[in-house]
Amino acid sequence: MSLLRNDNPMTTKQARELNPLVLAYIGDGVHTLYIRLQELSKTTGKADKLNKAVTAKVKAEAQAKSMQAIMQLLDGEEDDIFHRARNAHSHSMAKNASVIDYKIATGFEALIGYLYLTGQSDRLEYLLSVGEEALTKI
Repeated sequence: MSLLRNDNPMTTKQARELNPLVLAYIGDGVHTLYIRLQELSKTTGKADKLNKAVTAKVKAEAQAKSMQAIMQLLDGEEDDIFHRARNAHSHSMAKNASVIDYKIATGFEALIGYLYLTGQSDRLEYLLSVGEEALTKI
């Protein structure tokens, strides 16, 4: 059973009708939960140590690297979701990220949000694992 399973998925049509930045908002939370669970499984360390490890993997620069690792694995629908969010006009910018990394990270988060909301948990976990593996090669 997947820890990231959505028991009440939307249709792809419903999810596509959401603003891409809303998808990114959901995806940010899902990605953070995934990374927190992965880090917790590696250590029984203290919360501050876990927080530092998680923060390094959920910042825009790391998300952009994860996205680059999974880009060639995307199907047409996933690629479209990524590009719509990457190109969406945001009213805020990350404090410690380049504009390019921030936009790529937004697309990454939207893709994660889309997969979660549409109940594609196996695909979601596969892409997240490939993305996280790329971060260990840095």
